[in-house]
Amino acid sequence: MSISPLMPVYPRCGVRPVEGDNCHLIDEDGTRYLDFASGIAVNLLGHSHPRLIDAIQEQAAKLMHVSNLYGSPQGEALAQKLVDKTFADTVFFTNSGAEAVECAIKTARAYHQHEARNPERTELITFTSAFHGRTMATISASNQEKMHKGFLPLLGGFHYAEFDDLEAAKALVTDKTAGFLVEPIQGEGGIRPASQEFISGLRALCDEHDLMLVFDEVQCGVARTGKLYAYEHYGVEPDIMASAKGIGGGFPLGACLATEKAARGMGFGAHGSTYGGNPLGMAAGMAVMETVANDAFLGDVTQKGERLRSRLEQFIGNYPDLFDFVRGKGLMLGIRMKGESRPFFVHLRDNHQLLTVAAGDQTLRILPPLVADDAEFDEFFQKLSAGAESYDPAMAA
Repeated sequence: MSISPLMPVYPRCGVRPVEGDNCHLIDEDGTRYLDFASGIAVNLLGHSHPRLIDAIQEQAAKLMHVSNLYGSPQGEALAQKLVDKTFADTVFFTNSGAEAVECAIKTARAYHQHEARNPERTELITFTSAFHGRTMATISASNQEKMHKGFLPLLGGFHYAEFDDLEAAKALVTDKTAGFLVEPIQGEGGIRPASQEFISGLRALCDEHDLMLVFDEVQCGVARTGKLYAYEHYGVEPDIMASAKGIGGGFPLGACLATEKAARGMGFGAHGSTYGGNPLGMAAGMAVMETVANDAFLGDVTQKGERLRSRLEQFIGNYPDLFDFVRGKGLMLGIRMKGESRPFFVHLRDNHQLLTVAAGDQTLRILPPLVADDAEFDEFFQKLSAGAESYDPAMAA
């Protein structure tokens, strides 16, 4: 056979982890890597966190799966926790971020379809450089042609405006617009926080035209920025929000949160999921929420983020030909580089056992576990410094 047993859709590298230890991954040959990628903002409690492990093991011994035809004490408890801590009144649980965004898209459209209120309002305005997932709807919601190749025709109903350009968004609003779908902080797009003016302006447009403001907080949510969700930085509440990645701490879990008003079209039979809300996932999600959804933990993330950012800003000044600037919030930080970030990301991984993530706009993503502290930060800067010293952009090109 010429094709690999694993469908070759990932450019898999030579790192082959078999074990995790707090903020490190251990390869099958014993090599230790400092993991400041966190599974792309997933392993927010690091690897082998006792509270998360205990919750999963205890629940696995009791009940892992049951149909959603039955009541869900575990799901009700986690949903109530999220409702109590956020803008939302109701929650639908999924297995992934893409599924959470799919549910959010359906919820926004269903709001206008409910009782034939505004059935012509089916279109969502999305934004350049966004990443919302890999399903047909979520790639259609992105303007990135590299994700479209091979999968045409796209699904209709999406229009793209320039990210962080309120006037561009406003110009696209028509009597067919159902709402806006936006990442308050773009992840794949290069750790780009939206401006206050932009987010507040979208909220005002939604209020004026009775549109749905849908936030994709799959990457920036769940304590990553020092707030439980990034919308809190703006003092602006969405109508619908997709959450995933960190919400399960490594267990596959996502959620679509909505206000009662926004969810009024999502009645019996409107949506479903075989595995969404399974007891095992709910146990993982509750362990994460009980750990991070408190002022002490969130304050600690904020302080760590400030320390890490300050050190990064001082560090990049030593390499003006390599690095441009630092941006982001909390422990969701990006270093914009003078050239493409991917060759440097590979150099750090392969030569200095430091795991980061390349992103758009020539950005290197720094996404440490939220439990990382000064010892891990010191190790990070040792490896980053060694990597910068030994890196030759000309060779990478």
